[in-house]
Amino acid sequence: MNTAFIGLGHMGLPMALNLLKAGLALSCYDLAEAPLAQAQAAGARRAAGIADAVTGADVVITMLPASRHVEGAYLEADGGILAHAKAGALLIDCSTIAPASAIRVAQAAAERGLAMIDAPVSGGTAGAQASSLTFMVGGEAAALERARPWLEKMGSNIFHAGASGCGQTAKVCNNMLLGILMLGTSEALRLGIANGMDPAALSQIMSKSSGRNWALELYNPCPGVMPQAPASRGYQGGFGVDLMLKDLGLAVEAAHSHAAATPLGELARQQYQRLSEQGHGGLDFSCAFAYPEH
Repeated sequence: MNTAFIGLGHMGLPMALNLLKAGLALSCYDLAEAPLAQAQAAGARRAAGIADAVTGADVVITMLPASRHVEGAYLEADGGILAHAKAGALLIDCSTIAPASAIRVAQAAAERGLAMIDAPVSGGTAGAQASSLTFMVGGEAAALERARPWLEKMGSNIFHAGASGCGQTAKVCNNMLLGILMLGTSEALRLGIANGMDPAALSQIMSKSSGRNWALELYNPCPGVMPQAPASRGYQGGFGVDLMLKDLGLAVEAAHSHAAATPLGELARQQYQRLSEQGHGGLDFSCAFAYPEH
């Protein structure tokens, strides 16, 4: 079966490469030249544009930066995915976008008789490279089962979150919590260091106590505690501050639209907004440890 993959960024490219390694026939498109060349070198067909990539594809996968990019790619009247997808094609959007946008695009797809799921991911670039991503899927259960053979080639955990948009809601909730946990972990470690503790010893103690969390145990924000973490390589790579800021913005937007109280989520968004305004937007979000608010 022919597969189209649109969006070859830091996450999309390794996901596409894993599909190619699994033997799938892939048509790829991205605005940037370098990832297109990499995908082509790995065996993908290089598409001239969205319409070229999508025409004749049985499955269309997108991994795009934000809601406006997804809506543009799918809904553009002449050159969009919905305008060129063949009858019966399955649409899989792995971008992280607003739940309302996911619902809007899915409804437009349904009006054309096309099945669509929103399937944002967790696991970062390392998970994308290792085919160990977690997929949070919104949409019909039958559409998820159709998509499963593709998702299983890119990830190791697949969860059905509910109807269209619920995959995005799960991702927004997860990343809001992650942003809060990273800030709390950074504060706790800085407090311990200020009082004379070794951060590695403190991390070990907390990781076996009630303060344990993912940021502390697997993504420690203090340089030198975990050699593999971005903190130990100048906060390069990983999940950027601006990406976390985008996701926290989506969380706050979703909270406001449903009158849900998320004061810690809003505070976390303000903290990452400050980091971005200070010029740290391209650093890993764990750099909150290195640039505390005073």
